Amino acid sequence: MTSETDDGAPWTELEEGEIDALHEVEVGTEWLQRAHGHLLAFHHAVGHGMDHFEAAERVLRGEGHDELADELRDDLLPLGVLDGTWSYGVVEAYQEGLLPATLDYEERLREELADGERHVAERRQRRRWRERAGD
Repeated sequence: MTSETDDGAPWTELEEGEIDALHEVEVGTEWLQRAHGHLLAFHHAVGHGMDHFEAAERVLRGEGHDELADELRDDLLPLGVLDGTWSYGVVEAYQEGLLPATLDYEERLREELADGERHVAERRQRRRWRERAGD
């Protein structure tokens, strides 16, 4: 971890464009992590919705509406959210594809350009603000 002064930190020697690129990749990665959270929320919401359909199937059957209950059981409940894929499959595909690939790239980029340091743009901003405050 870099000291509070950042004196001699490898990232202080980076070109502005390199710092900007690191920042863009880092922020892009953070957005994809947020998207992962939204996918999990989607998966849970779909599950809750399907639980209600399953409950409705039982109620409909109990009320003598077997045909409508069968439609829920046979057509809607096993359907999936995307071409027969269930929501957990979408989550798993994201967790095994784009998300880890992005995390790996972001880490490699930081290692190559900034000796692994995170939040380089923010550290640059902190340093500038502190220097300005000292003027």
